[in-house]
Amino acid sequence: MTVGIVGAGQLGRMLALAGYPLGLDFLFLDRDASVPAAALAPVLVGEFTDRALLRKLARRCDVLSFDWENISVAALRSATRGLRTRIAPPLRALATGQDRLAEKRLFERLGVRTTRHAPVSSLAELKRACLKIGTPGMLKTRRMGYDGKGQRVFRNMEAGGFAGTCEAMGNVPLILESLVPFEREISVIAARGLDGALAAYDPAENVHRNGILHTSTLPAGIKSETAATAQAAAAKILAALDYVGVIGVEFFVLADGSLLANEMAPRVHNSGHWTEAAATVSQFEQHIRAVAGLPLGSPARHSDCVMENLIGDDIDRVPALLAEPDLMLHLYGKAEARPGRKMGHFTRISRRS
Repeated sequence: MTVGIVGAGQLGRMLALAGYPLGLDFLFLDRDASVPAAALAPVLVGEFTDRALLRKLARRCDVLSFDWENISVAALRSATRGLRTRIAPPLRALATGQDRLAEKRLFERLGVRTTRHAPVSSLAELKRACLKIGTPGMLKTRRMGYDGKGQRVFRNMEAGGFAGTCEAMGNVPLILESLVPFEREISVIAARGLDGALAAYDPAENVHRNGILHTSTLPAGIKSETAATAQAAAAKILAALDYVGVIGVEFFVLADGSLLANEMAPRVHNSGHWTEAAATVSQFEQHIRAVAGLPLGSPARHSDCVMENLIGDDIDRVPALLAEPDLMLHLYGKAEARPGRKMGHFTRISRRS
């Protein structure tokens, strides 16, 4: 079986690394030939919206997946029309994960508590949103936001009024969300197989710096009831979307232990990288098992751990990290370190079960 992956960044690279031991082949599509996954598999080079190139990818593969969510649903749908190539996760999940408002509405429909929110596309809507949500709030772009991009704390209109605020945010549809006085942030990595089987990893406790994930710690400092609630919410989302593959769902944990769903990512997730070192079956292998129609593996964790991202010049820490015991290092093969760029990650094992 050949798995096609749209996007050949570090997540795609790690998917291929997990899939080769299972006897699978890989083919990627990306805009750049010098991407991390190119060291492992052939890459078709072109735009993610290139229907002819997407169709070429689909014809050569048994199943298509993706390593990030900001790709064209319409182009993927058009490119695979009339072909037997499956897409996993399904396009419905991809479309939902691309739009923060669609995510919130899905959570609400499923009875998964989320932050108060309101769409903003005009001055009148912004005024109504401020009355409903209150200020300060978190103003976000509805689409194309990740690693802290496309969001800011909104207190009042900047100089230039509504037009100035929209221009500063890129003149795109926005959403205003309430600021949440949370105690901690957690995420659940969960998977659903082609046969409907479910598997959920233990929640990770996440710390962000400058909008980018810094560490994920296992176990999270939460009660078992809170962990079970988060895993059950992820299972609801997977079932509602008829999902196949791995998903990441982020939550705010409030002082009373209750949860508010923040957002979802229809793909393998940075906060699940710890599974490489502290679980027998990593999130990457789990995703490949799911999309290939293989049985899901156990999500059981065999060790406590802390995963930390290497951002920009953190790459200079590599020699010292390699000298540490009980540490697994994973570098992404990127040639140039830049501020805010993820160069790799490492996971420290602190206790073995």
